[in-house]
Amino acid sequence: MRLSRTQLRIVQILVSLTLLTLLWLAVDGQQALRILRRADWSWIVLAWGVMTLQTVLSALRWKLIAAKLGQSFSYIHALSEYYLSQFVNQSLPGGMVGDAGRAYRARKQAGLLRAAQGVFFERLSQQAGIFAVFAVTYVVTIVQPGGLRWPVWLTSITAPFLLICLGLPFILYFGWLLPGPQRRALEDLWSSLEASLVKPRILAYQAPLALVTAACNIFAFYACARSIGVELPLVAVLGLVPLILFMMLVPVTVSGWGLREGVAAALFPIVGASGYSGLAASIAFGLVFLAAVLPGVLPILFRRRRVEEERGAS
Repeated sequence: MRLSRTQLRIVQILVSLTLLTLLWLAVDGQQALRILRRADWSWIVLAWGVMTLQTVLSALRWKLIAAKLGQSFSYIHALSEYYLSQFVNQSLPGGMVGDAGRAYRARKQAGLLRAAQGVFFERLSQQAGIFAVFAVTYVVTIVQPGGLRWPVWLTSITAPFLLICLGLPFILYFGWLLPGPQRRALEDLWSSLEASLVKPRILAYQAPLALVTAACNIFAFYACARSIGVELPLVAVLGLVPLILFMMLVPVTVSGWGLREGVAAALFPIVGASGYSGLAASIAFGLVFLAAVLPGVLPILFRRRRVEEERGAS
């Protein structure tokens, strides 16, 4: 039986609520709430500022990528659209509805395919930055033990994940082995990716952008943990926080709520922190993220006002 879009969103909301309820019962949610109430607001404000910087830089990255794919728009337009897409992503189940809308609204100049590729490549670049931080940290801590001890259960998950992600570029590169239609689609994807992101002269500024925005996301989570009195060691920040953030990509909940908190509660004890501290830190991060994307309401209000004015004029 195939679920309708509305039914799917209801399921995602229920999954988030169920996971959060189970975590609340499993890791002492009352204690998590107590330390959240005592949170240091200076760290919260710092996290909000860093997440805002991440949005500002991500909008610039999208504008630069889109320009290479035949789309031209101002930075202010890019920033407005990016805030709007983030707000929708955080508000609706799935975490990608806002990006789909951003691509659809950008379709006029170069077509929907190129617009969708621009949005996809921008998101891919950000996740590649976070993945690079995790991958380097993971390899270094495995080769030179002492900084972070990876439990067997976690290694059995992270090692295959690492290998699969590292193998994806090779799959794309050897796409010429596929049958005709699939090969042409993959060749077009690779051509667009190369033109907008991975040419050496483009990568020279896109790679630093990816790493800086990744650092913003990772540091914001660290700041939220500090706000509740948990000072994560650097190796944990670089190795474990990316795994927590990756949970926001899994489209079975509302913007990762529930999954992100569950992973945080499971990973914090690895570095000697409590599970309820992980729950509290992740909730704080989610709330800060919501606060950071609130300017995304403004484009919605402006559009509604313009529509009302046009109706009134007619």
